[in-house]
Amino acid sequence: MFGNIIDTIRKDIQAIKERDPAARNTLEIVLTYPGLHALEIHRIAHWLHRRKLKLLARIISHLNRFFTGIEIHPGAQIGRGVFIDHGMGVVIGETTVIKDNVTLYQGVVLGGTGKEKDKRHPTIEQGAVIASGAMVLGSFTVGENARVGAGAVVLNSVPPNSTVVGVPAKVVIRDGQRVDKLDHVNLPDPCRQQVAALVERIETLEEQIAKLQYLVELQQTSAL
Repeated sequence: MFGNIIDTIRKDIQAIKERDPAARNTLEIVLTYPGLHALEIHRIAHWLHRRKLKLLARIISHLNRFFTGIEIHPGAQIGRGVFIDHGMGVVIGETTVIKDNVTLYQGVVLGGTGKEKDKRHPTIEQGAVIASGAMVLGSFTVGENARVGAGAVVLNSVPPNSTVVGVPAKVVIRDGQRVDKLDHVNLPDPCRQQVAALVERIETLEEQIAKLQYLVELQQTSAL
């Protein structure tokens, strides 16, 4: 058991080294990364929660939020190699399942939409990235290697190897290719694309109406 704990912490630290260019060495990560602190404290709370010591688990969870700014319910299941970058304002609900090698940025909410007693929070598959301020609300799955754009509100399942953006979030396909790296600055905006398409359609209809009006006026002139 002790060996598994050490291995899990090692994988969490390695994930930070691989995904954060600001991470310089292991000592700095261990001492100064609240995302790592929140994960390891949560693992203690989760261990207690599974053994029916739920009040003690919630107290530890509460202290975890106080010291790190990251709120994780003791019931949430979190895998190895998860990286919570900065982390302030992150909220992870009770029935959330986060698989290995997931990345969460600050302000992410993995929440529910009602008062159901069973599974009511999302499942985040391996390799997924949830960008800053995104809200994933409900009992569905964000697929493997999926990307959720900054500020998105996700209310439905996200297919593997896809990117979703917008409110509500919609799938964006870039040239029919798998999205390997999320560009947080130059995200496509499906809402803007739809509005642009409507504007183009309106302009086309206005041109057709103008032509019809011209023909009618021409016929009226000829009749006179």
